[in-house]
Amino acid sequence: MHKSHGNGLFSIDQFKKIGENVIFEKDVLVFHPENIILGNNIYIGHQTILKGYYKGELTIGDGTWIGQQCFFHSAGTIIIGQNVGIGPGVKIITSVHAEEGVQKPILHSSLIFKKVVIEDDADIGIGSIILPGVTIGKGALIGAGAVVTADVKPYHVVAGVPAKTIKIRK
Repeated sequence: MHKSHGNGLFSIDQFKKIGENVIFEKDVLVFHPENIILGNNIYIGHQTILKGYYKGELTIGDGTWIGQQCFFHSAGTIIIGQNVGIGPGVKIITSVHAEEGVQKPILHSSLIFKKVVIEDDADIGIGSIILPGVTIGKGALIGAGAVVTADVKPYHVVAGVPAKTIKIRK
């Protein structure tokens, strides 16, 4: 039997740490806020889900802007730096099911947790998906709809499925 993580309703005093001027728009859901650290001057758009999970932490740095309808699942830990722009509909995932052969359904296989890091000044385009274990370098730009499966170097611009470098910002 699976246990519910609750309904996502939260109060400010439940966070591990929360800075000043953090704006939560209507219908933001937060799970396990005791594992979430928020800096100062953060905007979190309508209908975004922050899933702190009972393992791992979610840290969001000062000056970060998060668009509407994003989904962050931080079972393996998510660290978002300062002044990061995250477009609407972005998904950040930090766990995957292990491949344990055909004797066991994938859904019931064990989980593998991998940290995602987004360094300062990066920008994540609308609808992008960031997969477990990825580090996005300082000032990197992720194109709209990209699926990021590997690390992105600082100041690189990536796009596509899977995301590939298309230029370097100067």
